[in-house]
Amino acid sequence: MKRNHTKKNSCTGMLVLGAGTALLASTLLWTAPLMAYDYSFSGESTTLLRMRTTVDKKSLLPLYDYLRLTMTDIRSDGSSVDFYLGAWGRTDLVDKIGDKTADGDLQYAYLTYRAPKNNSTVSVGRQFITEGVATERIDGLYLRNDFAYGIGASAYVGNTVLTQPLATGTSSSYQAGTVVYGGRISQENKKYYTVGLSALKSKYDGGDVFREETGIDLWVHPVEKVDLGGHSNYNYLTKGWMEHSYYLSYAPVSTVRLGTEYANVNLKDYLANVTTSALTYLNPVLKANKSQDVIGATAAYTGIKNVTLTADLKRYNYDQSGQAFSYGGKAVYSLPDDYSVGCTLHRMDGGADLLRYMEYRAFATKKIGHYDVTIDATDVTYDKQQIGITDSFAVTGAVGYEVNHKLKLAADVEYSQSPEFSNEYRGLVKATYTFDTKHVAEGGTKSEK
Repeated sequence: MKRNHTKKNSCTGMLVLGAGTALLASTLLWTAPLMAYDYSFSGESTTLLRMRTTVDKKSLLPLYDYLRLTMTDIRSDGSSVDFYLGAWGRTDLVDKIGDKTADGDLQYAYLTYRAPKNNSTVSVGRQFITEGVATERIDGLYLRNDFAYGIGASAYVGNTVLTQPLATGTSSSYQAGTVVYGGRISQENKKYYTVGLSALKSKYDGGDVFREETGIDLWVHPVEKVDLGGHSNYNYLTKGWMEHSYYLSYAPVSTVRLGTEYANVNLKDYLANVTTSALTYLNPVLKANKSQDVIGATAAYTGIKNVTLTADLKRYNYDQSGQAFSYGGKAVYSLPDDYSVGCTLHRMDGGADLLRYMEYRAFATKKIGHYDVTIDATDVTYDKQQIGITDSFAVTGAVGYEVNHKLKLAADVEYSQSPEFSNEYRGLVKATYTFDTKHVAEGGTKSEK
């Protein structure tokens, strides 16, 4: 994905905005009881405590909490009003991760109305837009509707949500286009094909164009068991194709699936103007490669009971560093709701020493009552020593426990050795709590879980 946007917000601002939006949504959802037919409220809170040591011997012990809320009101005419909210907060219990010991972000908070016909949708608020060439997070408005003859259309407009600088010393005045708008039009036969054309434009406050991109996407099902899909995106400002990405899959029999893929990225055009500060920081390094492409093939076989066998081959080609080939396979034996074991073996052959190695992996999961136990081990053996070592490995053990249908606990610990660390330990403790309330108009019943 080209962009993964996260706007810099204070924890206080996040909570105020989130609470205000939730209050507005609640008012809109439930102030019309005569129209209400079926409404529900659900949410999930995930608390994470991560533990690791950095190269410069800092002890990092950040505590995260991720909150997701959903409120839905289904009306008697078949329409619905939904509200979605997602936010996170972090506090550093020991050393600071960045410039401050606490941080937070309102990831999304938007209200959606869905009409009973034509797939008509209106959304307003902070939301993700994934329409053709657009993969954006905006504060704004989104509209879509289906028409006759398989034609559909969508449009959006809003303010760009920027990322915060990720590295110390990165300019805090990092800017991008402040207004973004665009849309997609498509035509489809649900059984055989879908073709879409999309466009995006972003401008500064002064009116200068920051980004101008267009794309085509398609899915084709010409005959039974064959699927073809992909997309191409073009940058009007640099006058070049940003990327092409396509796949073809074929299932000659029920137990065999074959596939191939091709992807090409022109980094100069792809990274010309971005809204993620991390990509801006890496631009000079990445652009030195100019372009890169990948072509690959996969095969999967499920003809043996409870066993899945896969094989894959990929060729990577970089303008600057040349070609690299990856090939190998995977075998998995699993019994649903009981246990699963598997292993993988891959070979990487590239021009650089770091791209010449064998990779081995073995893993197993087991369900024991309310417990889920997992162990996963990976070893990479280099053809030549890298900073004094010939292999890099990691072993992870994890245990999950379902206290009840609302509360789940999990913990894992990882030990690894790599060219960057002679010995490294990482740990994670996780608690997930879910809740929901539902009201159904028929019979006047109400249930809480």
